[in-house]
Amino acid sequence: MSFDKNVFINCPFDTSYINDLLKPMIYLIVRNGYKPRLSLEVSDSGQVRLEKITDIIKNCKYSIHDLSLVKSVKAKEFARMNMPFELGIDYGLRKSGIKPLDTKQFLILEAVKYDYMKALSDINGFDIKVHGNNTEKLFENLYKWSSETLKINKQDPPLKLFYDYTDFIATLFDDKAIELGSEKLARNYLENVSIPEYIQEISERL
Repeated sequence: MSFDKNVFINCPFDTSYINDLLKPMIYLIVRNGYKPRLSLEVSDSGQVRLEKITDIIKNCKYSIHDLSLVKSVKAKEFARMNMPFELGIDYGLRKSGIKPLDTKQFLILEAVKYDYMKALSDINGFDIKVHGNNTEKLFENLYKWSSETLKINKQDPPLKLFYDYTDFIATLFDDKAIELGSEKLARNYLENVSIPEYIQEISERL
């Protein structure tokens, strides 16, 4: 897909985040006719990670940056700076004056309102959406962004999108249980499916 249809996703890769937020996010992006791009799409030990991420960002008009896990939560745990750093790269490209990078548009997310101010006050004034680590709330944010930024009209309401996603996951599980001959194997597949294969599963079922 072209620059205009690519969406870079900058987010944590914790298991809970992947299941509750990333997979639903990818589902809706694909459903809307766009292509999710993220660092997990390619595993190449011969390529510097930062170069890979920068190359992906350069090829995406749209980006979703989730800053919900930029703070440490345990003693002696370091704050996570990858997400704000990648947002900085993206913002720098947007302000570079280089076409078409100067047409880039973002959705910035956080879990708790104004939490980002404690770690990244330089972006005060940005329109940052709050998902509360809740899948239904995430769909509300994505619905509004899809309408306002992607200019997608006549979408189903956010709750219907959420229900459609849960139906998709249930159907995928049932299909894999039949294909693999076991619910245990189907569950293992869903827990370990790679991002490229997950995107393919969505594309084939929509």
